[in-house]
Amino acid sequence: MSHLPDPAGRPGPAPIRLLLADDHPVVRAGLRAVLETEPGFEVVADVPTAEEAVERAARPGVDVVLMDLQFGGRMLGSQATAAITAREGAPHVLVLTTFDTDADILAAIEAGATGYLLKDAPPEELAAAVRAAAAGKSALAPTIALRLMDRMRAPAAALSRRETEVLQLVADGLSNAAISKRLFLSQATVKSHLVHIYAKLGVDSRTAAVAAATARGLIRR
Repeated sequence: MSHLPDPAGRPGPAPIRLLLADDHPVVRAGLRAVLETEPGFEVVADVPTAEEAVERAARPGVDVVLMDLQFGGRMLGSQATAAITAREGAPHVLVLTTFDTDADILAAIEAGATGYLLKDAPPEELAAAVRAAAAGKSALAPTIALRLMDRMRAPAAALSRRETEVLQLVADGLSNAAISKRLFLSQATVKSHLVHIYAKLGVDSRTAAVAAATARGLIRR
């Protein structure tokens, strides 16, 4: 990394080099405009797909990747995050999305995201999160931190990562057979997960489970 000289000619700290990954060009342009006004930030690239984010993050010159979760292509942001963070010496990933459900949060954190921020965060909060991520520190939006704390306070009532994943696929309209193929589980295991989901949510049907989980912000609808 090159160092930026200060007015007295002394080398300053190296800039934090950013990669923006979002499938909406207006969002990427807006993020670039906001972040490039921050001292010590350098946007080195912006890409419209998760696949391109993985490819660019594998090359030198990136410290933090700002990653959306939903893309038009086949790869999700959580999958890209896992691919990026699996490499030794990889940049940190800060998820920046509109989704705040348990399904999205758990997928991103399990994939190795250092932070999770919502797109309506004010510029100063975004800048602070980027700096925290660059230092390898956790950077969670307050609402996200509260959701995780609630899960820790009542673990018996919280849906597991797999249960949340199964229920999200139910909400997406998949049958038990389709879910078993998607997640490489037996249909008996899928049914077992649904039994536990019903018990935790206090419901007795797929429709009621989806409605209850959506109302609680556990899954997207």
